[in-house]
Parts: sequence; structure tokens; C-alpha cells
Amino acid sequence: MKLLRLTKLYEQEKVKQIFNSINDDKGNYSYAEGKWTIKEVLGHLADAERILAYRALSFARGEKQILPGFEQDDYVEEGFFNNRTIKDLLNEFIALREANILMFNSFSDEVLMRRGNANNNDFTVNALQYIIPGHVEHHLKILKDKYL
Repeated sequence: MKLLRLTKLYEQEKVKQIFNSINDDKGNYSYAEGKWTIKEVLGHLADAERILAYRALSFARGEKQILPGFEQDDYVEEGFFNNRTIKDLLNEFIALREANILMFNSFSDEVLMRRGNANNNDFTVNALQYIIPGHVEHHLKILKDKYL
């Protein structure tokens, strides 16, 4: 059985369309006190893309140690995403996405089935290539429902 590759799961155009329609002033909008701004959501997507791809690469290369979790609110706070433009944040996210597509496409089916542990949870490399776009879809839905 040939496993599905990440290129078929990613919908970069949807991400581009949504964030290109938002100006930088609106990018600083948060729908409630203590909630992330639109720029912070996009910055979080880039951070999570990096972290989940690192996990996939680690497991693909046979890492045996448990990888740490990350506290997303702390990462957002330390990311200073509101000081950047949406265009800059979007370009970073798209570059990460394109690099990750290349990485996942380089993995054989055998490599995709390798396992590892992150934050005391077991994952296969293959599972991570579904989690990555699923995470983005989750946040795009929140953006549409609560921000736009």
C-alpha cells in the first residue's frame, strides 16, 4: 500500500487567501481579552509547523529519546508576532510549508511508519503529516468563526 503524501493534504492557497485579505491593522485584532491576535495565530502556525516537522524528522531518523512538549502561549508571547507584518509572517509560514512538503516526500513508506515519542505521546512520522495540516485547519476555522 502506498501511503498518502503531504502534498495532497496541504492547502496553501487557502492559507494565502485568508491572510492576504487581512491588513496589518486588522492583524492586531483579538476577539476577546487574553486571546491571540490574528498575527499571533499566524506566528503560532509557523512555530507549530517547525516543531511538528522537527518531531517528524527526528522520528524518521530513528530518535529514541522522548522529545519535549512546548507551551504554545509562552511561545506566542515570546514570538513578538505583533511587531511583524502579516506578509512577513505569511512568507515564513509558506517557506516552512514548502520545505516540509519536500521533507515528507523524501520519506519512504517504511520511514513514514517509524515511531517516536513527543511530550509523552507516541506518534508515527505518517501521523505527523496529518496532524500538521489538521492543526492549520483547526486555527483557520477559529479565524473564520471568531475573527473575520
